[in-house]
Amino acid sequence: MDLSEMTQLYKSELLDNVLPFWLTYSQDTEYGGYLTCLDRKGQVFDTDKFVWMQGREVWMFAKLYNDLEQRPEWLECAVRGGEFLKKYGHDGQCNWYFSLNRQGEPLVEPYNIFAYTFAAMAFGQLYRATGIEEYASLTKRTFALVLEKVGNPKGRWNKAHPGTRDTKNFALPMILCNLALEIEPLLDSHQLERLANDCVHEVMEVFLRPELNGIIVENVAMDNTLLDSFDGRLVNPGHAIEAMWFIMDLGVRLRRPELIHQAKATSLTMLDYGWDNEFGGIYYFLDREGNPPQQLEWNQKLWWVHIESLIALLKGYQLTGDETCARKFRQLHDYVWQHFKDPDYPEWFGYLDRRGEVLLPLKGGKWKGCFHVPRGLYICWKTLEAIQQRYNVS
Repeated sequence: MDLSEMTQLYKSELLDNVLPFWLTYSQDTEYGGYLTCLDRKGQVFDTDKFVWMQGREVWMFAKLYNDLEQRPEWLECAVRGGEFLKKYGHDGQCNWYFSLNRQGEPLVEPYNIFAYTFAAMAFGQLYRATGIEEYASLTKRTFALVLEKVGNPKGRWNKAHPGTRDTKNFALPMILCNLALEIEPLLDSHQLERLANDCVHEVMEVFLRPELNGIIVENVAMDNTLLDSFDGRLVNPGHAIEAMWFIMDLGVRLRRPELIHQAKATSLTMLDYGWDNEFGGIYYFLDREGNPPQQLEWNQKLWWVHIESLIALLKGYQLTGDETCARKFRQLHDYVWQHFKDPDYPEWFGYLDRRGEVLLPLKGGKWKGCFHVPRGLYICWKTLEAIQQRYNVS
């Protein structure tokens, strides 16, 4: 398959398969928002609404409306979710609940920082699409709360006993790398540069460990030292690789080519580290000392891990010309399209066992929604186009 055919493959999969699935089955025309717990055929199997899933779907359709094509049905879908979130998703002070029932009544308190980050992303894109100042205000107020919570993301819902083994987690500085670029138009230039540099420092100088051959760990002590515990030894290859394409984007924005090359190299390191040489695909969790991980699902193959890795490899090739990225991309592309794409119904499977067999045939749930698959297809499509233009290949 040449690059032109591959570009068309990602484009048509997004526009003709995945997006129509979510437009058809997820929109709750009775109560607003989205129903994300969908079986293989798109039928609803649970009506609870998870705020971070709501925010992700708002963001996805608003993003495509803003950057791809101003289709009225995309904006209508985004506004449907945004208005539901605005009315029911928070406590009136932009403290975003984790989950709601179908009608919008809160089920789980606002303990999860990622409900906040994806609400901010959602309303930032909605503001771009509509110019409605209330959406901009929600973005800025929510973002301010995120920054306040950096030191203790779960607040009073933190279960850890203070003082014994205080840790910080990779996920928040990682997502802030992406969030800062997402809402850049609503930040002043000094705030963006300060936040970006802080996040780059945390990701590339704290969680990336040269003494561990350049792998990224999920948790470190508050003084940035390594911890010998389940959490301290935890490695999530997909998380690390996803963060690397965020860092590449920041490298472009900050005009730091050395950062782009470092992130590309780290993507390759983490891909090799997490690759299953026997059955193919990328492990979900690993223990950096080779001990049994505490996560029983450690050897599953998850959709988002592989899709984010496709993005990182393509961006690495686009920005540096490293042929290793191109070769690894084709290897991973073959695995992904063989195992995750449902041959009979729209959208993709999310959960495979180590051998690549489907564990759960659902298309959406508490953790999988309208985000990684469509975002990945869109970015891969556009990056493949950019590669063709830059290197004059087809």
